[in-house]
Amino acid sequence: QVQLEESGGGSVQAGGSLRLSCKISGGTYDTYWLAWFRQGPGNEREGVAAIFTEGTSAEYAESVKGRFTISKDNAANTLYLQINSLKPEDTAMYTCAASYRPIIRKYLLLPGQYTYWGQGTQVTVSP
Repeated sequence: QVQLEESGGGSVQAGGSLRLSCKISGGTYDTYWLAWFRQGPGNEREGVAAIFTEGTSAEYAESVKGRFTISKDNAANTLYLQINSLKPEDTAMYTCAASYRPIIRKYLLLPGQYTYWGQGTQVTVSP
């Protein structure tokens, strides 16, 4: 059973940065699609970034391009999300997710494509 555990969230002022981490354990597959999602107050869950464990190609939501960077350390089984130039509208619970099944690229940021989920880490951005 794959388990994911996020860390790195916190309260920051607008313009600040955070680096979120997602430790992955318990998997029996060597390759996964990994993604970060967020859900702010009153909002639906939104996919923000996704990456494949093999290679470096990533997919980003338009709302975060240029500010968010997804990366991975396969040796450490850890997924990261670097968030720069934080805005109050980035306030949300950020959750990582994994799928070992192939995902068509245009569906990478859809939550229904992912099987395994962490509990989330809260990011709060003040003006």
